[in-house]
Amino acid sequence: MNRILVTGSAGFIGSALTLRLLERGDEVIGIDNHNDYYDPALKEARLARHADHPNYTHLRLDLADRKKVAEVFAEYRPGRVVNLAAQAGVRYSLENPLSYIDSNLLGFANVLEGCRHNGVEHLVYASSSSVYGANTRMPFSVHHNVDHPVSLYAATKKANELMAHTYSHLYGLPTTGLRFFTVYGPWDRPDMALQKFTRAILAGETIQVFNYGKHRRDFTYIDDIVEGVIRVLDKPAEPNPEWSGDDPDPGSSQAPWRVYNIGNHQPVELETYIATLEKALGVEAKKEYLPLQPGDVPDTYADVEDLMRDFGYRPNTPLEEGIGRFVEWYREYYG
Repeated sequence: MNRILVTGSAGFIGSALTLRLLERGDEVIGIDNHNDYYDPALKEARLARHADHPNYTHLRLDLADRKKVAEVFAEYRPGRVVNLAAQAGVRYSLENPLSYIDSNLLGFANVLEGCRHNGVEHLVYASSSSVYGANTRMPFSVHHNVDHPVSLYAATKKANELMAHTYSHLYGLPTTGLRFFTVYGPWDRPDMALQKFTRAILAGETIQVFNYGKHRRDFTYIDDIVEGVIRVLDKPAEPNPEWSGDDPDPGSSQAPWRVYNIGNHQPVELETYIATLEKALGVEAKKEYLPLQPGDVPDTYADVEDLMRDFGYRPNTPLEEGIGRFVEWYREYYG
């Protein structure tokens, strides 16, 4: 049995990952601060799916609390850590930037310190496709430079990768960053496009379609994400023996540090995404077409060759199937 610490364990991805880890026999220590960025009742409902499992321990605390985080690591001594807790949302980072500093930078630093001082064998953490920022070369590759973020959210995720690298380099801590590409599915967040669209369409309200529906996203189903996280978690990052400071590869290092994309490798136009949802709901949407929003990027498209090579895996759930499962869950949960 592995003892695994999962931060953000009442969140969309964190709860789904926790369920899978418990199902395969791991012990999970979950941390979540249950903040009110969106309806806390949804977090409680996610948590209820695994809160009573005999191998699960839930701790309600904020990662920005240095003393409490240190106490958790010292008491539970997890062998592996998955850091999914973060202040999410690109657009919200334009309104409330300091919340991203507290959660995504200070909180992550406390996790790194906990790993460093307690012999953690592997830290896997959530990065984001948003780090590609102003890049336009497709598909996005971990071997591309990512020094031009277009939102503070993206900047904090890039910073997490850099922070992790220093701990891998200085202390030999194996760390792997996973750049998630537009995760969707049952139990997702109310501020995400799929829930917002579904809620409005069923209420007969107009949905806002940004970039006139022409931007593309590499939509990735939640079960595919969880499978990828687990495969990566079970294989601690190793140094790249071919890495050279004369021609530095941005995706690996002489230290035990790696980053990978997890995306469906099949970008879909927003118009197509909405049409697929309309079909699953059996309702046609009323649309208001608007320009691209500040902080958003026109397209995302994941190169997952490294993930396939190193872990024999790539996400593959068809969009129609994933949205169909989401709609079934949405109707059941919201009645």
